[in-house]
Amino acid sequence: MSDLVLRKDVASTAHLTLNNPAKLNALSDAMIAALHARLEEIAEDESIRVVILSGSGKAFCAGHDLREMQAARQSEDGGQAAWLDLFARCSAMMARIQSLPQPVIAQAHGIATAAGCQLVATCDLAVAHIDTKFGVNGVNIGLFCSTPMVALSRNIPAKQAFEMLTTGEFIPASKAVELGLINRTADDPAAEAAALAQQIASKLGAAVKIGKRAFYEQLEMTTEDAYTYTGQVMATNMARDDTDEGITAFLEKRPPNWD
Repeated sequence: MSDLVLRKDVASTAHLTLNNPAKLNALSDAMIAALHARLEEIAEDESIRVVILSGSGKAFCAGHDLREMQAARQSEDGGQAAWLDLFARCSAMMARIQSLPQPVIAQAHGIATAAGCQLVATCDLAVAHIDTKFGVNGVNIGLFCSTPMVALSRNIPAKQAFEMLTTGEFIPASKAVELGLINRTADDPAAEAAALAQQIASKLGAAVKIGKRAFYEQLEMTTEDAYTYTGQVMATNMARDDTDEGITAFLEKRPPNWD
């Protein structure tokens, strides 16, 4: 299972690579389990400040393994239990990305389609090669991308998301930036993602951890509740000794001493 998602740590960045290029890194049962396991490892690793998620071969991720999904039809219930379990475990893995203490950067290339596009939309940040294409193309084969729709519609405007979902057309990386699905494009996405990771890793890890959790929590609140909640978060953040050091260093015009 570990071979399906490779991990390589460089300084304080964990590089995770989906590693089933023969199937375009499809999110099979085993791939979902392997990626979730890697995320759980990293969640407990305080030496890791940022995660970069990429794919091996010619594509980032082509979504779910359709052959595996079709094979479930042979079960007594026609596949219902297997499919519900698959989508529940995939959703849990996606949710774990956003509940992970460390920011996760998607590093996309080739194509990111269906659940692969969902994976990009779920990551906290995303960088892509300039030639990458993004789509939620299930409608082309009669399977509406309902679970990918959840992450997609929380990243880009509703009408644009609905157009992608109902036409099954790909959008280029330039359009993905314009819509907010990804942050930036690059000729060398690995270098771009590494530079972004290094920039984030240079900040106080505890503050980034606090901020990431608060970011997603406040999105689900009313504006009034969000201000109340984030005021409490900032007060908690201010009480930290390392935050005091950061502010003191700024006022004294020197680098902070964060060991």
